[in-house]
Amino acid sequence: MTTAPPAGAPPRAALISPSPTSVPVPEAPPAPAVRRVPLTVAALIGVLLSAYVFVQHGAKPGVLLLLGTGLGYALFHSRFGFTSAWRQLVSVGNGTGLRAHTLLLGTTATLFALIIGTGTGLFGSTPMPSAGPLGIGLLIGAFVFAVGMQLGGACASGTLFAVGSGQSSIVLTLFGFIAGSTLAAWQFGLWSDLPALDPVLLSDHVGWFGSWAVTVLALAAVWWIARAVQARRNPPPVGAPPSARSTLARVVRGSWPLAAGAVALAVLGAAVLLVSGGAWGITSAFALWGSKLVGFLGGSPETWAFWQQPGSAAQLSGPVLADKNSLTDIGIMIGAALASAAGGVWTLHRGIPGKTAVAAVLGGVLMGIGARLAGGCNIGAYLAGIASGSLHGWLWGAVAIAGTWAGLKLRPFFGLGNPKPTDSVC
Repeated sequence: MTTAPPAGAPPRAALISPSPTSVPVPEAPPAPAVRRVPLTVAALIGVLLSAYVFVQHGAKPGVLLLLGTGLGYALFHSRFGFTSAWRQLVSVGNGTGLRAHTLLLGTTATLFALIIGTGTGLFGSTPMPSAGPLGIGLLIGAFVFAVGMQLGGACASGTLFAVGSGQSSIVLTLFGFIAGSTLAAWQFGLWSDLPALDPVLLSDHVGWFGSWAVTVLALAAVWWIARAVQARRNPPPVGAPPSARSTLARVVRGSWPLAAGAVALAVLGAAVLLVSGGAWGITSAFALWGSKLVGFLGGSPETWAFWQQPGSAAQLSGPVLADKNSLTDIGIMIGAALASAAGGVWTLHRGIPGKTAVAAVLGGVLMGIGARLAGGCNIGAYLAGIASGSLHGWLWGAVAIAGTWAGLKLRPFFGLGNPKPTDSVC
């Protein structure tokens, strides 16, 4: 059991001692039996689709699909969240999730510095950092995205792994996400010229070692601040998902510690950079899928200014299963299906309250629009930006905290609850 430090204790003790919670951290319930039918279906889909991609499009797309599958597997087994982490921090001061973010960001930054700093790439790729402009679009987009993820119940990566695990309400969030992304692409001219400063990369000023050092020091400061907030507010603990009992079984059936998930995601995300030359991203694929659908229904998305940008026309005209982000997105859903079925928790939620359904769709639309305005989501802007030493990633994260606060204020209007200090878990 962890509790708040006694009155009169030295101020530093609160930061050194284990993270305090108002009640003991609950014991994880045992994992249910393996869901054999969903596991078999997911495995067949994964094997057949991988074989098709390798044969039709080559080794590079095939490897990206496999890396996406690994990302989905790690995301689900560690329940690594961005939406819940920010909600827990803002609502009750539990910084467990945010501290896991700092481990993910720091490990990814280390690997990015090694890969990009040395120019190491596979399949002929040249690794490039993720840098975005600093402007009104970034600020508005990050805020709108954060509001949307609190209403929709998941972030970009969370939406995909939740859909893979059979969570029906999040399917509605995904539909809204695709619709919002497509709408933003269609109306590109309304927001493409918003005032902005040029991207700022630390490596351009202090080199890759300096960039890595500054990033890691800044993340350490965030870790300590989150730890200090939790020490002061003494929040409820984070709930424990069902878990296998032995360490070996947990590798296959979950659940993983957040730290293990952070390291696994960092390694897999770095592998995406190594293979493709670009950081792991998610939401540009949603704009592609929606625009493809518009074209199938008789529209002309190729005439939109969004798809007339350099390189975008080729992306729109090319096959979905050759698109980098589409491959990793599909892989995430397959990997999450495998992980949830192996852990015995894959299920379809058939009954969705009307208000929840509205919030899911609305949240998805807001995230789709916000991601396009900001030039990325919690993965493409926040994770990839900070790991690349780009200032826009830090700004995205700071504004997302403010957007989370606003989203929490809106959740009760849709019948959605927020963590409270009196809860047994948050």
